[in-house]
Amino acid sequence: MKTLILVRHAKSSWDDPSLVDEARPLNKRGRRDAPEMGRRLLERGVVPEVILASPALRARTTAELIALELGADEAAVIIDHRLYATTAAGILKVVREQDDAVDSVMVVGHDPEMSELARRFSPLIPPMATCAVLELRFETGTWAGLDTGVLAEKHFDSPKAAAAAASAD
Repeated sequence: MKTLILVRHAKSSWDDPSLVDEARPLNKRGRRDAPEMGRRLLERGVVPEVILASPALRARTTAELIALELGADEAAVIIDHRLYATTAAGILKVVREQDDAVDSVMVVGHDPEMSELARRFSPLIPPMATCAVLELRFETGTWAGLDTGVLAEKHFDSPKAAAAAASAD
């Protein structure tokens, strides 16, 4: 069984228009949502062995904040430059190259490629809003074997989904 956790980076700030895209930080909501999503993963017992992140500051920071909530330190986050300005196929290529001794991998990246990859495995998944988390479990022993035909379970969560559920109570 392999578990792939897709995370779109948390909400970023557009306050400084002089920053290059890769240097945009998280805004206040993003700094709040990323640890919350990490706590929710931990409550469900979902702790990835490997955390890969785009080098963009907003993705890196999202990954680091989630890692801290999961009990790992910031050094546990592996920056992979191939995850920035890529495609869904590019993300999947990086995932398929992971060591088969590892059973769970988290990828923190960007849209539209995160939503495209999510829908590749499960067409009914909603778009990956900022800080959305999609956990996919596959009946395969290899990362190269990830395919829609071996998808066994999925779990989608997002800060907005939790807020909507709380307001419905």
